[in-house]
Amino acid sequence: MKKIALVVLLLFILSACQHMQHRVTLKDQTFLVELADDAQSRAMGLMYRKEMADSEGMLFIFPDSKPRAFWMKNTLIPLDILYFDQNRRLVSISENTPPCKNTSTRCPNYPSAKPAKYVLEINAGLSQDYGFTTGDELIIELKK
Repeated sequence: MKKIALVVLLLFILSACQHMQHRVTLKDQTFLVELADDAQSRAMGLMYRKEMADSEGMLFIFPDSKPRAFWMKNTLIPLDILYFDQNRRLVSISENTPPCKNTSTRCPNYPSAKPAKYVLEINAGLSQDYGFTTGDELIIELKK
């Protein structure tokens, strides 16, 4: 009987953990996001991913606000890269950013138009589909 109770408790905990995901909302569109908030996770980003649901993304959080430039080395899917300032306002978008397939030379950079503290990567084309524009506010919900 104790084993059954333990299994039920573990299943309950695991199901609760699945709902404890980080979320961001931009212009009434919510994305479940993975965090890239340290040097290692920011360097890895979405490399080697073969697909990502339209309801998902990756949120990069930097310790400061400054001009940022992203590249698509080893990234297999095209992305929209959205740059946000320290007030979580959208300052620029790199739309339909293609994967870098050239391994013999350096991949191109896609810089922010202004300093950015937050960067959101989502599937290519969604920024246009949802009508994201500069000045839009990003709402961030981080779960512990």
